[in-house]
Amino acid sequence: MMKSQTNLAIGDHVEIVLKADQKTDKRTRGHVKKILTRNLTHPHGRKVMLVEGNAVGRVKIIL
Repeated sequence: MMKSQTNLAIGDHVEIVLKADQKTDKRTRGHVKKILTRNLTHPHGRKVMLVEGNAVGRVKIIL
């Protein structure tokens, strides 16, 4: 069962799109270190920071 963006939590395994990869929609996998978007939803995905390399991007899928 996939979680929705409103249920996003620290430690979740996610796929994000980095700002540099927005045109190609290339996805990066990792675990959520910090949730940066205050709202529970966002049309382009909530912005998060990953544990792996402190990468920042918008969540596309919660794995």
